[in-house]
Amino acid sequence: MRNILVEALPDLPVSEHQVELVERKGVGHPDSICDAIMEQVSVELSKAYLERVGTILHHNIDKALLVAGEAEVRFGGGRVTQPMRLIFGDRATYRADDVEIPIRELAIQTAKRWIREHLRFVDPDQHVEYDVQIKPGSPELVDIFQREEVGANDTSAAVGYWPLTETERVVLDTERYINSPAFKREFPEAGEDVKVMGLRTGKELHLTAAVAFVDRFVDSEATYFRRKEQMRQAVLEYVRSRSSLPQIHLYLNHADVPGRGIAGVYLSVTGTSAESGDSGQVGRGNKVNGVIALNRPVGTEAAAGKNPVSHVGKIYTILTHRIAQRVYEEVRGVRECYIWLCSQIGEPVDRPKVAAAQVILERGVRRARVLRQVQEVVDRELQDVRTLIRDLAAGKYSVV
Repeated sequence: MRNILVEALPDLPVSEHQVELVERKGVGHPDSICDAIMEQVSVELSKAYLERVGTILHHNIDKALLVAGEAEVRFGGGRVTQPMRLIFGDRATYRADDVEIPIRELAIQTAKRWIREHLRFVDPDQHVEYDVQIKPGSPELVDIFQREEVGANDTSAAVGYWPLTETERVVLDTERYINSPAFKREFPEAGEDVKVMGLRTGKELHLTAAVAFVDRFVDSEATYFRRKEQMRQAVLEYVRSRSSLPQIHLYLNHADVPGRGIAGVYLSVTGTSAESGDSGQVGRGNKVNGVIALNRPVGTEAAAGKNPVSHVGKIYTILTHRIAQRVYEEVRGVRECYIWLCSQIGEPVDRPKVAAAQVILERGVRRARVLRQVQEVVDRELQDVRTLIRDLAAGKYSVV
């Protein structure tokens, strides 16, 4: 028997709050780079363990720091003068049954491949240095993987919710649009380092977007501001086509000041501020559903890079959002759903210390029926957690 608790909340859904704040960091943001690369290292390491040993061994590649380099930005094209440094951290199993796992090589190769595929103007050989500080795991946590039933390797809690509000969807879609191939063809000067902050007050939406322009495509200050306004209009038109809110305002690179030359515009050499302006770290980026929603409850775990077999900081963080979506889609009468899971170290992952569902209901529904159906969905999804674990190991879920 699982300890599942279900309750109805008297609150209004977030979409009906007077004030809502939502943020999204793009693929080229330093924090997003760290999350994405460490998650991919975990996926590739899981594959290597399966191929060489036949099972996924203990690892957590969830500590990383991208130290900003230095660059000389110029109209018409500058240069990187000091490379960024990517520091890989935490733990992994280097040897099993006399089989060596080339952790260092795998981590660096994975990072370079990801950079080539996602950052158009970053040369992974010239612009980035790599410092692998991944050490063997502690005996107790390694032993959890040797037990007949793998248990949770931490006492941890997570929370997820569904559905996304219109503000959350618009912020998410806006960043993805700016970083889409079609947008880059129209505006090649738009770098991958994009951040969008959405503020909704009532039915009025204010979007503030930061986009690192790539200097090789901008020959003067006049060109910068002309292209910036064209870009702003294109994004605003897109947002208006995606939103039902009657008033939408878009501010692009709001700190710019005409007449100050290089100092008054947001230019970069590579399209990411990590080249000189901003370092990055795992866990400071988007949550696993793609946004940072300040009106929502959040857990403290960084999912990126954690092992997909026993680390509930990853499994539960994704599972809570999935269960909440299932509840909303399957149980009639639910307007909004929050799922909370708390593990106890060593206990089976499918039997959390508590699984709690909080739902906001439509008026007039039969509460007892709805709460019973919610409990059934939660129990079913926990029972099927092994399917989720296999999908996580294969990299089928995004955590950024």
